[in-house]
Amino acid sequence: MAAFLGGSAAATGRFFFPNVIYEPSQKFNAGPVKSYDVGVSTRWLNEQRVWIIRTDKGIYAMWARCTHLGCTPSWFDDQGRFRCPCHGSNFNQGGDVIAGPAPRPLWRAKVELAATGDLIVDKAILEDLPGKRDNPPFFISLNA
Repeated sequence: MAAFLGGSAAATGRFFFPNVIYEPSQKFNAGPVKSYDVGVSTRWLNEQRVWIIRTDKGIYAMWARCTHLGCTPSWFDDQGRFRCPCHGSNFNQGGDVIAGPAPRPLWRAKVELAATGDLIVDKAILEDLPGKRDNPPFFISLNA
């Protein structure tokens, strides 16, 4: 009985000291918008798992995670598509599924333009719906 009460007291005491996981911020400065040419930039792929895509109309960031099983697709500039090496999902430059088992488009991360002209990417806020992802805060229009 003493072992049971001691174990219960220890478990109750442990409850008051929860495990906390400290993760780095999902928000990062991707540098000046001017430094990105039209096309797909893989500059942040290894560090942040993000592609920065600049078009004639604007700029956006996509999370480099396949919506099928979470693999990291690769960008093939000559084919104009992202291809997942594991199960063959293919995505166009906008993140839409072209082929493969992926059930949804790639996720776009929130982007904002700092007063300094830097691109701030926040991976904690994501969107993949075609109507929403093409508007702020997931797309910055550069028609100026």
